[in-house]
Amino acid sequence: MKRCLLAVSGLNPQVITETFYALHQQERTPDAIRILTTREGKAVIHANLLSPVDGHYYRLLNDYGISAESIDFSTRHLSVASDQFGTEYDDIAGEEENERFLVLCMEHAFELTRDPDTEVYFSIAGGRKTMGACLAIAAQCYARPQDRIFHVLVTPEFESCRDFYYPPPVSVPLVLLDHKTRTPYTKETRYAEVTLIPLPFISIRDRLTGNHLKQAESPASLMLSLVREKRGELTLDLKNRKITWKGCERDMMPARMAIYSFFAFLKKEAECHERACPGCEKCAFTINSILEMDCNIAGLYRKHVAPYRDHDGMSDSGIQGLTVENFNSYRNKINRDLENAFGPSEARHLKISSHGKRPGVRYGIPLESARIRIVI
Repeated sequence: MKRCLLAVSGLNPQVITETFYALHQQERTPDAIRILTTREGKAVIHANLLSPVDGHYYRLLNDYGISAESIDFSTRHLSVASDQFGTEYDDIAGEEENERFLVLCMEHAFELTRDPDTEVYFSIAGGRKTMGACLAIAAQCYARPQDRIFHVLVTPEFESCRDFYYPPPVSVPLVLLDHKTRTPYTKETRYAEVTLIPLPFISIRDRLTGNHLKQAESPASLMLSLVREKRGELTLDLKNRKITWKGCERDMMPARMAIYSFFAFLKKEAECHERACPGCEKCAFTINSILEMDCNIAGLYRKHVAPYRDHDGMSDSGIQGLTVENFNSYRNKINRDLENAFGPSEARHLKISSHGKRPGVRYGIPLESARIRIVI
């Protein structure tokens, strides 16, 4: 499996060679290196690491017998954050620069983790603290089980030495400064320790849908996609004459329950799977069609909603004999019940809506059939 080191770096490019050295010591030598930096950081890397004459990166490879051709890394693999006009930032010091640098991190993390045959090592040790934080966020969004986030720790006196890039195989003396008195003194590099620290993290990648893995997106967009409210299910309990929606429950009068459940059955039988129902002929019906089916409404009322009542003594002008006038009255009362119970915003998905113009007005429940459950 190919290993790729993705690191942030500022004005101290030593962190790149130190991280590379630590990975090599753990037999995790990268096959590719990608660096995210600033304009000034790129210039320092050019001068101190990638100079063909005395660059410390090439010195490290030579010291440890590593072929430069075996690692995909050159000046073209230094990516710099820039503004909307393409002007590269000298530093990542303000809010705008950080936002643009985060975009750069997200783009590289997304691209490098697309290949299933790679391990990506995210090194957050270099640059400003916010730069490392940006790369860590990108890793938490896109990293896979095989990927890792690393920080690198160096023995303090060597960490502040600009001439220290890695411990060479043969120890050499370096001039260091005492951090208290600032007086110079000499110390051998064999006393330098470079420690690679793997940082635990939680990746959200396995919770992202396919649409969010087609291109790099902002952390805010990815996080928002995870905070999804459970889709509501409309439950009609005919026997107990209760309607439930998103945890809220409403009792409904028997006649209104029969009419509303009639429309729910029509929606279920139509097998209409549209989310935003346009009132098509499959699941919405004209008043004439509804009146022709009034025996079905009366049957629901007698058999399931109010089986205990004396139906023979009931008036033929109500639920057992629908007209245009009393249908409109029932419909208005049902819709008002739904608004009072669940609020106008939620009720618009549930109410018996009208579609079209007279004389071809159709009536139906907009909610998709898969979200309707009827309990008999």
